[in-house]
Amino acid sequence: QVQLVESGGGLVQAGGSLRLSCAHSGRTFPSDAMGWFHQHPGKEREFVAAISWSGGTTYYADSVKGRFTISRDNAKKTVYLQMNSLKSEDTAVYYCAAGPYIGYNSRVYHYWGQGTQVTVSS
Repeated sequence: QVQLVESGGGLVQAGGSLRLSCAHSGRTFPSDAMGWFHQHPGKEREFVAAISWSGGTTYYADSVKGRFTISRDNAKKTVYLQMNSLKSEDTAVYYCAAGPYIGYNSRVYHYWGQGTQVTVSS
């Protein structure tokens, strides 16, 4: 069984930065693709970024390209989302996900964390 635990969320001013972390508890981490999604109140969960098992391929939503960077440390079984130049519209609950293939669609991912709140004040 895989457990994913996000951390690093919080309150930040617009233009600031946060780094989210997601710790993966399972043996499959070295072969799992990892993704980050966010969800605004009353809306569907949306893709933010994803990284392949090797780290060699990354995907980003257009809204975060050039501002967010996804990375992974396979030795620590952790994936990161560095968020810079934050905007008020980045305010959401951020979820970490793991699955066998990298993709934009949430259905590719089999395991999900509980989420961490990011609030950007303007």
